[in-house]
Amino acid sequence: MSVPSSVSAASPVSAVSTSSPASAATPLHAPATPSPSAAPAPPTQADLLDFVRRSAADPELIASLPLDPEDRTWVRLEGPGGSEAWLIGWPPGTGTGWHDHAESVGAFLTASGELKEHSLAARLPADGWKTLELDGDVDRERRLPAGQGRAFGRHHVHEVLNESTDRHAISVHAYYPPLPRIRRYSRTGPVLRLEHVERPQDWQ
Repeated sequence: MSVPSSVSAASPVSAVSTSSPASAATPLHAPATPSPSAAPAPPTQADLLDFVRRSAADPELIASLPLDPEDRTWVRLEGPGGSEAWLIGWPPGTGTGWHDHAESVGAFLTASGELKEHSLAARLPADGWKTLELDGDVDRERRLPAGQGRAFGRHHVHEVLNESTDRHAISVHAYYPPLPRIRRYSRTGPVLRLEHVERPQDWQ
């Protein structure tokens, strides 16, 4: 799932060697200086899924999201390990359209209501194409009621929808590295067409 391409109101949440002089008694081979601590490992898909699961179980956080009757709304969260995270509200009948998150891995989970995900079980070329004819049997569908979510890898193409006619859905999303771009597609039968590319300044 992606950050919505349009949104009504919501504001981001701010998350967030000294040595002694040598002497005549110094041994010829002094102990090696300890190496700096290794940088922490980046969050994995499992880490992101754990984060969205814990966040979705926080009733105060979920209740803090302003909801709009017509447009999706979002609040930015402090994701683990430098990841990008969002709390997103979905009015009845809204969806993302087909898109991917380029080089980022991610996870999302429904906190309330129910979402549906359509996805492609196919690895698409990263760049250099505008129109692609999909092979047969690549379509996947899953329903994600409250408490259910999923993680995904790079170049995961999907669309997410709230098909309810009368109830909002709320979900939590996390991506690492922070989204460098979102590629949006149109779909006509087996033909997938790249329509445009969004950059962070388009949704920050």
